[in-house]
Amino acid sequence: MLVRFGVSLEDHLLQQFDRLIHNRSYKNRSEAIRDLIRAELVADEWAETEGEQVATLTLIYDHHRHELVQKLVELQHDSPAHIEATLHIHLDHHHCLEMLAIRGLAKEIHELVNELCSLKGVKHGQMVKTSAGQAVR
Repeated sequence: MLVRFGVSLEDHLLQQFDRLIHNRSYKNRSEAIRDLIRAELVADEWAETEGEQVATLTLIYDHHRHELVQKLVELQHDSPAHIEATLHIHLDHHHCLEMLAIRGLAKEIHELVNELCSLKGVKHGQMVKTSAGQAVR
């Protein structure tokens, strides 16, 4: 069921929002507002719940770094957070991109991400938090 409601905004804020909507190819304000609300609900779910969470982690690393690949694999296997899937891409002779789908408690996921990203040879790591479904229904 859809519910309509009104929102009051300053003119300059609405103009900025309309530019954002256009730049992100939204068809209308309602779609953009729904996505903003969902994003806040996911953030709130991560901050307050003890339940299961889902995230992705993207890593860029130098696979020639001594024992780095072994350490990455060991941390993934030893973590209480579950690695549901991985994707490994060879970017060039020295660099790999690895994407991990992670499921677990928020604290477990944060700990795993911090350990993986802080390894010597990892050049960049970025986590994207999402919902296991509760916040975006």
